[in-house]
Amino acid sequence: MHTSFAGKRITVGVTGSIAAFKVAGWVSSLVKEEAQVKVIMTESACRFVTPLTFAALSGERVHGGLFAKEDAETIPHIHLARETDLVVIAPATAQTIARLAHGMADDLLACVVLATRARVLLFPAMNTQMYRHPAVQENIEKLKELGYQVIEPESGRMACNEEGAGRLPEWELAREALLQNLSTRDLAGEKILITAGPTREPLDPARFLSNRSSGKMGYSLARTARRRGAEVTLISGPSSLPLPQGVTCVRVETALEMAEAVLSRCRQTSIIVKAAAVSDFRPSVTSADKVKKEQASLHLCLEQTPDILQELGSIKGEAGFLLVGFAAESKGHTAEGKRKLRKKNLDLIAINDIHSVHTGFEADTNQVSLLDRNGINHLPLVSKEQTADLIWDHVVTMLKTRN
Repeated sequence: MHTSFAGKRITVGVTGSIAAFKVAGWVSSLVKEEAQVKVIMTESACRFVTPLTFAALSGERVHGGLFAKEDAETIPHIHLARETDLVVIAPATAQTIARLAHGMADDLLACVVLATRARVLLFPAMNTQMYRHPAVQENIEKLKELGYQVIEPESGRMACNEEGAGRLPEWELAREALLQNLSTRDLAGEKILITAGPTREPLDPARFLSNRSSGKMGYSLARTARRRGAEVTLISGPSSLPLPQGVTCVRVETALEMAEAVLSRCRQTSIIVKAAAVSDFRPSVTSADKVKKEQASLHLCLEQTPDILQELGSIKGEAGFLLVGFAAESKGHTAEGKRKLRKKNLDLIAINDIHSVHTGFEADTNQVSLLDRNGINHLPLVSKEQTADLIWDHVVTMLKTRN
């Protein structure tokens, strides 16, 4: 099963900071996600972590000297500059930031940065007072003007026991920054609204009706759409998942709240993806106080909640948005998908099997079938993140055909 980094060529430049030990974990994670990683270490970096560590983790020889004899015939700074999709400098020290801001070419890493056509991504990490110094901030601004992307450091307690900005981010934040720079921005200019997670319909202050949706598929769709350049609004039912970076999130609880949030925004969007598992029913009567066991009726009266997807289908022609639905089914998957596609006037529906441990609620993987007016496309079993990218690939094709 491939990952989002599969086959990507990433050059990691490690400079002289105690935070270099964290980057060893980054390299290990990238290799596990099938990236091809080459590491360049400055002389100072080798005083914190040995080249042997990065060689073992990357499976590649570590590059250091500008005039290494074993690389002489390849012209190492040119070869490394050409054979990469992204250059990541982490940790980026004040010295390295100054060197790059002034276009110096006095070590291998600086020469590679000057010679590459790939994007360059820097993660500053240093003492808080150093980071805040006007000279460092001026150099960071110069780097941005030169087209380099600089990721703000995190705040917290550092090795020097000072509190403040200057910490190297954790891998999850760094991973997202890398993927945003590696992704094709084929959704740029699109305003996308995505729903995710379950809804909760209260019985009383302590109890509610809900379902097993975790929100993983919807959150993956939001995250990957943002990477591909879209402006994304995520309307989420209750979920413990971290909010995707750069995404506007609207939190809701009930089906009625989700309907209001979606319908009030739908005419300002170009694509709507309804990945939420909205409750089909709600209690007819909700108690303001907790119902005691001795007083409870064993019969529960229910009423239907609004069909948000069908209402969207009825107005999408005049509103002009592309509408994508989801069908989590336990049997008759294709037939049910075709029925919903027609009845709810969808442009595309993604159908998956909730019985399978690999594709049901709360799983990290998914295998969906994409059904539109032209037929059905069965996607492979992959992570939900990669499933999201495959869905966006199909949507991009539909947008090109429509245009």
